[in-house]
Amino acid sequence: MSRFQDKVTLVVGGNSGIGLAAARDFAKEGATLIVTGRDPATLAKAAQETGGTAHRADVADPDSLDPVIAEIRRAHGRIDVLFVNAGTGAFVPVREVTPELWDQIHDVNLRGCFFAVQKALPLMKRGGSIVITGSIGAVLGVPGNVIYAASKAGLRAVARILATELVGEGIRVNMVSPGPTETPIINRNAGMAPEEVDQLRQVMIQAVPMKRMGEAEEIARAVLFLASDEASFITGIDLYVDGGCVEL
Repeated sequence: MSRFQDKVTLVVGGNSGIGLAAARDFAKEGATLIVTGRDPATLAKAAQETGGTAHRADVADPDSLDPVIAEIRRAHGRIDVLFVNAGTGAFVPVREVTPELWDQIHDVNLRGCFFAVQKALPLMKRGGSIVITGSIGAVLGVPGNVIYAASKAGLRAVARILATELVGEGIRVNMVSPGPTETPIINRNAGMAPEEVDQLRQVMIQAVPMKRMGEAEEIARAVLFLASDEASFITGIDLYVDGGCVEL
């Protein structure tokens, strides 16, 4: 397939997990690929695997994306597909939430993702597509998940309003919300000791009707569908890819 042949595609948070899986698939389907991330080592590996270009940028610092956007403008003059995937997690009981931790998670998952879209918009034209990674956590009352859930619920509202404001410009905006998925983020939950991670994984598996974790590649396939012209009459949706957690 070559759904993205010669389409300039920016993946924010494309150096691991769902972002990397999507970046690989975009590249396989002909995209002119640019990925961003914070870790130089995984960025270098992503560039090697995909043949794309990689730039270090921290989504929590919106200004760090400015050189990336400037380089895309210089080299390509446009962005056809934007996938905003950067995110971080936290499992903390409500009584233990601090303002600092709240801001840390929201700076990435909500504030950072919004400004990543805003900064890319001047390079997007009619026919462009934006996909944002959400989470089923935004609609589930999972104990300990208040910070993460609030950030992703806010991001869902952002995606809906973006879709409303940009539809007249011919730019589609959609969200993909994964269920429990086996990615590095599960090991980076603030407030959770390493020995608790596997316990969390087992709890997640039991909550999934399919009784397994999702794989990053499974989420990536939904991302590419929404980003492609196959979804040309779809905008403003939140597509759950969750093994039946929300639907069943």
